[in-house]
Amino acid sequence: MSKPSFKTLADVIAHRYGEGTVGNGHSGADMPADDPLAEVLLRRTHRRYTDEPITEDLLDVLFATAFSASAKSDLQQASVVVVKNKEKREAIGKLIPRMPWITAAPVFMVWIGDSRRIRRICELRGKPFGNNHLDAFLNAGVDAALAMQTFILAAEKKGLGSCPISVVRNHVEAVADILELPLYTFPVAGLCVGWPSQEGFISMRLPPKVTVHTDRYDDWDLNEELAGYDKRRDERFAMPEGSQKMTDTYGVADFYGWSEDKARQVSTAEREQLGRFVRARGIRTD
Repeated sequence: MSKPSFKTLADVIAHRYGEGTVGNGHSGADMPADDPLAEVLLRRTHRRYTDEPITEDLLDVLFATAFSASAKSDLQQASVVVVKNKEKREAIGKLIPRMPWITAAPVFMVWIGDSRRIRRICELRGKPFGNNHLDAFLNAGVDAALAMQTFILAAEKKGLGSCPISVVRNHVEAVADILELPLYTFPVAGLCVGWPSQEGFISMRLPPKVTVHTDRYDDWDLNEELAGYDKRRDERFAMPEGSQKMTDTYGVADFYGWSEDKARQVSTAEREQLGRFVRARGIRTD
């Protein structure tokens, strides 16, 4: 596929979402294609990297930027563990062998929901921690996700690429043990970072008609919108038959769109241990 040429931000949006799916194709038409928002609209995941290292100075700057992200009530309940130890990194990689970029990337880190620090602050200041319930878990998880996404965008500004690894939660107990995580902390996602060795693939996203609601949640036309979205993605990149999931259970589909792929993906349970793990970390989930 030849590299697309953009004249306006509307062209960039169309590349991400499809022609006419955002503001009937007019949104961004009066903005140049090199508008700063284009960098976000064209962002992509990178799983292959060169051997060039990332300097400690650059990492310091990126972390300073990442932890400038919004934080619930300024409680700042996010942390990150940079996995430099070869044995620890390989141990995590062995848990997830289908993702060799975990061990191959110049930098691998795990972002942590951190409800421990505020509890220690309460102890140090002689105050009770009165919010040990589900919201404590949610607040820390959201803080970590916001900081991680800010890191990703900052890294891309400097030419780096990254790949979030949510699958660390499939092995949450083992990852927590490897990283020696204390009570009230939990892994949210891993993140591989490096200098991209190839351009990467821009995946189309669900149209705003599906994700943006006004005054009330409204998904009455979801089936129709999904049909259009599946078709647009298939025209851009048709998933090969060999990549269809769970064919022993569901067979081989004549047309295998995004919605069929994701429905199959979530049709079997995974991470059922997560609630038990979080409670064992001392965080209530009621």
